[in-house]
Amino acid sequence: MERISAKQATIEDVAKLAGVSIATVSRALHMPEKVSESTRKKVAAAIARTGYRANAMAQNLRMQRSKMVMVLARSISDSNFPGILTGLERVANERGYGLLIGSTEGNVELEENYTRFMASGMADGLILLTGSMPTGSWRQGPANMLPPMVSVSHPIDHADVSYVGVDNFSASKLAVEYLISLGHRRIAYISGPQGDAISELRHQGYCAALANAFDESSVWKVSGSGTSEGGRAAIERLFIKDSLPTAFFCYNDNTAIGAISAIQSRGLSVPKDFSVIGFDDIPFASNVTPSLTTIRQPRSQIGEMAMNHLLDNLPDRSIPIESALLHGDLIVRSSCAAPSTQF
Repeated sequence: MERISAKQATIEDVAKLAGVSIATVSRALHMPEKVSESTRKKVAAAIARTGYRANAMAQNLRMQRSKMVMVLARSISDSNFPGILTGLERVANERGYGLLIGSTEGNVELEENYTRFMASGMADGLILLTGSMPTGSWRQGPANMLPPMVSVSHPIDHADVSYVGVDNFSASKLAVEYLISLGHRRIAYISGPQGDAISELRHQGYCAALANAFDESSVWKVSGSGTSEGGRAAIERLFIKDSLPTAFFCYNDNTAIGAISAIQSRGLSVPKDFSVIGFDDIPFASNVTPSLTTIRQPRSQIGEMAMNHLLDNLPDRSIPIESALLHGDLIVRSSCAAPSTQF
């Protein structure tokens, strides 16, 4: 059936799609206790599909809580997602809530479809792993029309959204200080995607570590994309230059794995010739050769803290907006050593 746009949708459209009368839709919105649970679900589903918004819909549909939380992610294939989801789900289950999971894959229309669940009252709050505010009509609305939201892993510049994630600045500084302690003086940072807030925070931590030990001329940034292919490409670009770093601090583990592959394809060794350190400690990090030294994110703990903050804020939204930064641990494996004198 063709979806009716939010702009065109009427209460008649909702009634037709739900297979009930207009009066029943009105009762479901304003007197839900007089409508059976199965009928309320039909009406809520029809509202979500049509995008219909009655006056003060966001408040009216909360006469009865759904006991569900929407988790909106860029991609469920992200290596950090399963660990964070474990923490989110553990707390949600303990507190009597279920999860709805939406993977946007960068598709605006798909994201709008997911956010209709919020407008229809089928979810009470929103966990964002997208790094941006969700699309939908509430973006231009007043603050009290926004559902309770917590951003995870990627901060969002919005006064009404709390944030829970790893302390990217301090963890990156720790990683680079470890390379310095091994004797490295020429350390390059292979960045993430252009404009990525997390990549910038990690770059700032990298710069702070170098500034404490050397002068500004030691800062060496190479553009990457956050993928293994981006790591390989960054190494290839560096090898056409006259001078090379002896160590690489990478935006994430995928970038580091690509960098190691590119170095080895040239007949060189990690860590004998070059040291490489990543960020995240994805499951594959310990299985590459050499095993990857990296920063471990406390993914499950991040998920637990984010869900507790969201659920604590549902009853009266009295919990202050805050940022919670968790410590990242340095995991030393086999990809780092003292610098080679060859380069």
